[in-house]
Amino acid sequence: MVGNRSFTDYVRSRFYNELYSAIEVYVEENVDSLDLDLRNVRNVGEVFLTDMEIKFVSVNDLPDMKIEFDVVVEAEIEVTEGDYHYDDFDQCYQWFLLCCVGDLECSLDDFKITGISIYSQRNKMPKPLSDALVPYIHSEELDNVATDFLRRHYPKALKTPMAVDPLKLAEKMGLDVKIRHITKDLSIFGQVYFHDTEAKIYDPDKDEMVITSVNARTIFVDPKAYFLRNLGAVNNTIVHECVHWDKHRKAFELERLYNSSATKIRCQVVGGIKDGERDATDWMEWQANSLAPRIQMPLGMFKTKAFELIREYRKELGTDELIDVLEPVIDELAAFFCVSRLAAKIRMIDAGYEEATGTFTYIDGRYVRPHRFKKGILEKNQTFSIGAEDAAIQGLTNPTLATLIRDGSYQYVDAHFVLNHPKYVTVNLFGETVLTDYARTHMDECCLIFDLSVRSGCKEKYHTECFLNRDETSPIAFDVVYGKGYQHAPREKQNQLLADKLMEENHIYSQLPTNYHTCLQIVREWKDVTFEELAERTLINERTIRRIVNGESQGSLNSLILICLGLHLPPRISNHIISNSPFRLNFHSNNSHIWYDFALTYLYPQSMDEIRTFLLQQGADPL
Repeated sequence: MVGNRSFTDYVRSRFYNELYSAIEVYVEENVDSLDLDLRNVRNVGEVFLTDMEIKFVSVNDLPDMKIEFDVVVEAEIEVTEGDYHYDDFDQCYQWFLLCCVGDLECSLDDFKITGISIYSQRNKMPKPLSDALVPYIHSEELDNVATDFLRRHYPKALKTPMAVDPLKLAEKMGLDVKIRHITKDLSIFGQVYFHDTEAKIYDPDKDEMVITSVNARTIFVDPKAYFLRNLGAVNNTIVHECVHWDKHRKAFELERLYNSSATKIRCQVVGGIKDGERDATDWMEWQANSLAPRIQMPLGMFKTKAFELIREYRKELGTDELIDVLEPVIDELAAFFCVSRLAAKIRMIDAGYEEATGTFTYIDGRYVRPHRFKKGILEKNQTFSIGAEDAAIQGLTNPTLATLIRDGSYQYVDAHFVLNHPKYVTVNLFGETVLTDYARTHMDECCLIFDLSVRSGCKEKYHTECFLNRDETSPIAFDVVYGKGYQHAPREKQNQLLADKLMEENHIYSQLPTNYHTCLQIVREWKDVTFEELAERTLINERTIRRIVNGESQGSLNSLILICLGLHLPPRISNHIISNSPFRLNFHSNNSHIWYDFALTYLYPQSMDEIRTFLLQQGADPL
């Protein structure tokens, strides 16, 4: 495909004369029915067509390769004065509607005008096609379209839950699937041929592209895909190409009317038609991408199987919590329907299980435990989970977020900004700071929400899938922003939980002098931590800590940071101590200092082992 072809332009260039002649005859034979605005002519004499302009064409899909289409034209009609005493005439304009039919199988050589009338309003087409002959399919219609596809080509998949065998599906559609190399670099994952052709295909034995005869109705899938991806992705590709054949043959034949050498649609590994970047081809690829998983997992049968598995796993795992069983259920659904895990996860959300959004998430290469939230809380481009680098950038550059979190109300735990309260944060058996089970099942109550926008890795049309694709193999990069107006700041209930804690911290903060040594004495006594305990936490010599706290040594920036973290001091108090010392964090020339500030601001309640591990993962100099 080479561009956005226009059926209206094609009709205008090829059938102008036929349309003109038909209107010319109609005008001559139906003068009395014309709605002519006469200003100069008193008695109508001759009426004849002098020019016309095709305004638009509306197309309706018919079985096979047939189409019917309405052509709306504006005709310029000249009316002369019938009374020979006058030499006046009027130039009038009349809109006409011409109903036409044709078969793209024979390149519209059988074009026929079936009716002409004065245009009053556009006819509503039962199965409209765009000007590029791509079907109009809205998001809310996708499941109905997939059901219709299965009813025609694979009806048994609508009667009981089962995996759709893509090879049998292709066979039922009269298509021949061939597993063979397409390109050397696997840039083309699959392609479908609409016409017989001589194609250039990669030959691994010769290590070069060779000319090969390919019959129409052939689908190629590269065998390397089985090794580089997974069976679910390969199955999806075959179904994807079947959708192209079923839905986009007419759009392809329009391309052939402009370019007779066109023979195939070829699709990239990550989506997007290889030979085109315009809207029509984008919509065709969006339709194939969207319909393929719905064909593989028809909604009714998918819900039946999902409900069955949820019931089984709840019983097996002894839990009533949906999020505790969603991940094994999704994996089993993926295996049952022979699709990828991501496809099954997205289908679970389609089926109404919004909780699936919080499953199989990987941030900074680490697994994020499943979590759920109140339905409708998240927009499709929002998340509770953000990486450490994004969190640090937002904390430093976003005043709205900084104001909200620098008072110590939130800490960064398991890729979430969570309210710093025992109801939401706890320590597990391994000494790791984690979300409580209550927090994981009430994320909307205790965690901040962030907006996502795709920075790289896919096109706009595929963002919905991308936002659910933050997994360990995802090539997609996201921009994360807090503060678009509909995120959840602390609510009354949350503020109440924090009130006592913040009042105590404010009381201590109000007592702090400008002498940082005295500050250290006050906060050590407040936290009731011995010098021995502090030395064990910070790995600083106990005598060194005593000398710093007692004012016998000024210490160093690293030692002050370690003491503040070892005492689990709230950010405002740590900042007061360091800002009144001889030392400063340098955010402009020292990346490690950015991560130290992050730890002081968001990780301060956590153990020193956790903080050191985190800093090591971010590449910061060890404390």
